[in-house]
Parts: sequence; C-alpha cells; structure tokens
Amino acid sequence: MIKHKEQRVGVLVDVSNMYHSAKNLYKKRVNFQEVLKGAVDGRKLIRAVAYVIHTESEEETSFFEALLKQGFEVKMKDLQIFSSGMKKADWDVGIAVDAIKLSKNLDVVVLVTGDGDYLPLVEYIQNTTGALVEVMGFRQTTSSKLIEECDDFVSLSDDKKYLQ
Repeated sequence: MIKHKEQRVGVLVDVSNMYHSAKNLYKKRVNFQEVLKGAVDGRKLIRAVAYVIHTESEEETSFFEALLKQGFEVKMKDLQIFSSGMKKADWDVGIAVDAIKLSKNLDVVVLVTGDGDYLPLVEYIQNTTGALVEVMGFRQTTSSKLIEECDDFVSLSDDKKYLQ
C-alpha cells in the first residue's frame, strides 16, 4: 500500500487485546511507543487514542501516564465484576463509535487490535467515508478475516521492536 506524508492518520489502540496477546505469545509487553511510530509511519498524526481497562492495580497508574507521555489520549473504563464473579471489560463499541466519528476527518484509520469483531467497522469505514483502514496486530492472534479486509496489515510479530 502506498503511504504518503500528507495522509491524516488516527490510531486507535485496543490496549487489553494487545497486552494479552503479547503476554500469551511472548511473555513480554507491547512497546506502545514503537507501535505508534509504526502506525504513523511518517504521516500526519491527527489523533492517537489508547483504550484501557482500570482494575486498580498499582502498576496501572504509571503505565497510563507513560501512554500519555508517548502521545496517546487515554480513555479508561472500569472493570465490571458481576455477582457471579464473572469479569467483563471491553472497548469494542467505544472504539467503533470513535473510529466512525474520526474517519470523516482522516485519510487513514489504524486499528491496533486482532479482534475480528471489528470486521463490520472496517467494511463500514471503507465503504462510507473512503478512509483507508490499516490494522496492526500479532499475526497469530489477529482474525484472518480482519487481515483480509483491511487495506494494510502490519504484523507486530515480525519485528521485535514492538515488544519489550
């Protein structure tokens, strides 16, 4: 895919999805600063949003502050714990709504996730706004349909700079 420096880019990061993929695949953490740099790829960054889950662990605060310092706007949602003990936390709808709203003012939406639930979002943006949709994720945990449908896929598995 041709990328040029005048393209306006928005980067939306499903932090939980990336965190768990890196941890399960490599027993490492994601280097979100490198991910942002790779997503922008010399183009004009308009907005970078990291979607996080607040669980009240002590390391969280410094992690969220690091994301802010790296240039991300951090959107936070509390972990829901049900009376059955089941836990739920995801940003799928929030990321989708933001992507649709932002795509009208962007040339490229970069989704940093492997979640196949975003397939209808990718198709919607491509068919209604004309913006390109790029996906960055770990190849082993990224939906093959998502890879197929997006305009460009960057595998975080292919370069160790994306891990720390």
